[in-house]
Amino acid sequence: MANRFIQKLRGFAELTPREIQALEEATRSSVAFGPRRDLIREGDQPGPVFVLLEGWAFRYKVLPSGSRQIMAFMMPGDACDLHIGMLAEMDHSIQTATEAQVARISRQTMDEMMDTFPGIARAMYIAQLVDEGTLRAWIVSLGRRNSAERAAHLLLELYARAVRAGVANHDEMELPLSQAVLADALGMTPVHVNRTLQELRRSGAIELRRGVLRIQNPVALTKFSGFDENYLHRRLRKPG
Repeated sequence: MANRFIQKLRGFAELTPREIQALEEATRSSVAFGPRRDLIREGDQPGPVFVLLEGWAFRYKVLPSGSRQIMAFMMPGDACDLHIGMLAEMDHSIQTATEAQVARISRQTMDEMMDTFPGIARAMYIAQLVDEGTLRAWIVSLGRRNSAERAAHLLLELYARAVRAGVANHDEMELPLSQAVLADALGMTPVHVNRTLQELRRSGAIELRRGVLRIQNPVALTKFSGFDENYLHRRLRKPG
């Protein structure tokens, strides 16, 4: 099975055979997690760098009222919190959305790879910049897009990322996220999400059935939501 973490980093920087070998060794061992399992919680002392080899996860915070805001989705190939070990404690939690296979790279091993291999360091820094760009795009959506535009923008983002990660084909992808999870990411109620998705279905822009998302009219959906994938920086370098 392809190592999607290495594939992702090769999309950001040219890696030497030694660098690829180092990444393979660092992620050779992994742990299986079931869905809705916290990898780490807010307030915990930061530990290793989590690398999602299979499955989906998300970052979130819980408000005093008990409501939850999801701030990012992670899919195969994504790594969590490159520099969080410099802080005293986590300021958010990370939870699996599906069954997941997670490699844990110790802080010492990650630091040694970053110091020894410039290609790995460059790729990891770019990956972090893309994560920050994605967060900025989410802030814009939550602040300025209406509910339908916001949902359409998120679906296009997830589709574009899934294609790059190799977990989607040219016109459809598995979307293993419940409407409750989407609601917590979009700042809506599950009922509102259901109505919004129905609206997008009726427009002919998407088809969403049994956890499979098909983008029926990408041009119209892109224009409607104002989606511009430049913040994902997919044009930096093609893997291989």
